[in-house]
Amino acid sequence: MTGAGPARGLLLYARSRGLPLALGVLAATSALALWAAHSLDGHLDPQRRVPVVALAPLFASAVIGTGFHQYADELDRTAVRPWWPRRLAQLLALTALAAAALALAVLGHPEEFGAPAMARNTLGAVGITAAAATLIGARLSWMPTFAYLSAVYLGAPRTPSGWATLWAWPMQPDAQPGAWAAAGTAFAAGSALYAWRGARREGP
Repeated sequence: MTGAGPARGLLLYARSRGLPLALGVLAATSALALWAAHSLDGHLDPQRRVPVVALAPLFASAVIGTGFHQYADELDRTAVRPWWPRRLAQLLALTALAAAALALAVLGHPEEFGAPAMARNTLGAVGITAAAATLIGARLSWMPTFAYLSAVYLGAPRTPSGWATLWAWPMQPDAQPGAWAAAGTAFAAGSALYAWRGARREGP
């Protein structure tokens, strides 16, 4: 019986963040990415995987962002224990799950648009979404990520070169240190900001 209290608390926390639904949608997103990657015959031409590698992390980050909404904001703000460890644990767990599941959809060679690129893009997209949740609220946290990834998808050069490996990191092949540095920085900064401040309060 001693573990009933903490277990019940975790269950209530998960429900208050809509995590069961988020997990279901993440599973569906991963299945869709798997179907799309194979339908595009990416084994014949890795460039065909680019839409999946660029857009699937966008949908996953939007799903994760929905869990940042606080349905009982006043209870969170008056809690005795600090909330940042729970927020950080939630963010890291969902990101790891999404990155691993999506990576399985595009297994390939390191120099191509395979599992490493999918994991990297998932980290970067979640980082942007987490920062956006802190600044504009959880409900709209997907918008900056959507705007940025869409702009990069449409305007990035198809061959990695120079500064493009940094600002166009979602469109880079697996083995690009600059792209990993940019995505990792976005994830670290966004995660730290969200863990520290939480999502911006919405509504009255």
